[in-house]
Amino acid sequence: MKLGVVVFPGSNCDHDALAAASLAAGQPAEALWHESEDLRGCDAIILPGGFSYGDYLRTGAIARFSPILKPLAKFAAAGHPLLGICNGFQILCEAGLLPGALVRNAGMRFVCRQIRVRVEVIDTPFTAAYTAGKVISIPVAHGEGNYVAEPEVLERLERNRQVVFRYEPEDNPNGSMHDIAGICNDGRNVVGLMPHPERAIDAALGSQGGWRVLHSLEMVCR
Repeated sequence: MKLGVVVFPGSNCDHDALAAASLAAGQPAEALWHESEDLRGCDAIILPGGFSYGDYLRTGAIARFSPILKPLAKFAAAGHPLLGICNGFQILCEAGLLPGALVRNAGMRFVCRQIRVRVEVIDTPFTAAYTAGKVISIPVAHGEGNYVAEPEVLERLERNRQVVFRYEPEDNPNGSMHDIAGICNDGRNVVGLMPHPERAIDAALGSQGGWRVLHSLEMVCR
C-alpha cells in the first residue's frame, strides 16, 4: 500500500501525517507538493492539518485552488480513499468534495485538548478497523471546526449514515451541528474529520484512539 500526504504552504501537521501513514503502510509515505498534478501512484491520500496559506481569507479557501486538487477530484471520483484532517477537512468542503462548511468555533476561541469521539459507521476505508459505537479519545486543535450545513444537507447526511465521527454530546468543543466531528461523501471513500488521528497513534502521545483510522486503510487496501 502506497500512501500520499499533500503538503500546502503553511501545513504544520504534514510530518506527523507522513510518519503515521508510513507506520500504517509499512513503507515511507509520499509527500505530494500542492503544485504537482502527479499523485505518484498512491493508493490513498491524506490532506493534513495545518494552516494552509496562513488561513488567510478563510481556512482552506485558497488551498482549494491548488493544482493538485484537480487530480485529487478525479482520484476521489474513481473511488479511491481520500482523508482530510482538520485543515484538510476544511479544504475538502471548500473544494466541494464534501458538503457543508467549517466556521469559527461557537466560543470564538481556539481549542486544543483531548476529547471523546464516537465512531458512528464502519463502512468507510478509514473506520473499518473500529467497532460501531466505539468511543475514542483523540485530540483537537482548531479555531474553525464548527460544522454547519443547510437543514436538508444535515437530514441527508443522517439518513444516508454519512456522519462518520460524532463528538460525545457533553464534549463538543466547537458547537458543531448534530455534534458532527467527521463526515463522508455519498461514495463513502472521501472522509473529513476535525480531530487529529495522526496525533493519537502511540500511548506515549497520550492516546492510541486514532491509530485504527490508518490501520483501516491497511486492511482495505491490502
